[in-house]
Amino acid sequence: MTSPTVTTGTAASPPAGAAVVRVDGVSKVFGHGPAAVRALDRISLQAARGEFVCLVGASGCGKSTLLHLLAGLDSPTSGTLAVEGRTALMFQEAALFPWLTVAGNVSLALRLRGVGRADRRPLVAALLEMVHLQEFRDKRPHELSGGMRQRVALARALAQDADVLLMDEPFGSLDAQTRNLMQKELLRIWAATGKTILFVTHSVDEAVFLADRIVVMTARPGMVREVIEVGLPRPRDRTSREFIAVRGKVLTELDEEFEKARAKELSPD
Repeated sequence: MTSPTVTTGTAASPPAGAAVVRVDGVSKVFGHGPAAVRALDRISLQAARGEFVCLVGASGCGKSTLLHLLAGLDSPTSGTLAVEGRTALMFQEAALFPWLTVAGNVSLALRLRGVGRADRRPLVAALLEMVHLQEFRDKRPHELSGGMRQRVALARALAQDADVLLMDEPFGSLDAQTRNLMQKELLRIWAATGKTILFVTHSVDEAVFLADRIVVMTARPGMVREVIEVGLPRPRDRTSREFIAVRGKVLTELDEEFEKARAKELSPD
């Protein structure tokens, strides 16, 4: 049986290869004075080109905050971060423009990128084919299922020609069967495009199914507790002993962190 490889510490380093995402000692504090909330505390991690990294941890541990910082939507309070190339951020909700068709939503991302009208149509067709929605190009979001709307959102993210996809629980609102299908679709597209992906999830099963490495974060303020290299061949069998072993290791780390945080909350000091 293949055992998970675990590295301990505050720095999550990628395997051999050029790091395209670098986070060095980043802290993020919201507010000032006694009401200030420290979301991230000197977190450091890296991701290699083409790597699939999942971030797991309790609600409020700063996972989404970290993605927002990497996307340039906010700035760290201290520390440095860098991303080589473009980033695209995908949220739990598809956030499509309801008055635009499927093709229109994807085309808008291309137009904002500066792609000319004549070039947009074939690119839209190629992107919709990639997410298996070419037959729905003229539908509007309300005519689509939740999984289909997320496919449109993924096509829109890919339309930005991003080198790094930042995905914030993109399948969290889907039913279990659709979620499993979307995970397989994402892996197919990832293999075809070679994108670097940082993927936030609360599902340990999802993280083990998708990731090359799983970064387990501490409760707020968020730091790196453990980094688990999954090391399982794809496609992965969720019922295999190896898969269950890795999942068990991640769950153990999360449970220990929960108990540590709970003890801290109950401490009179």
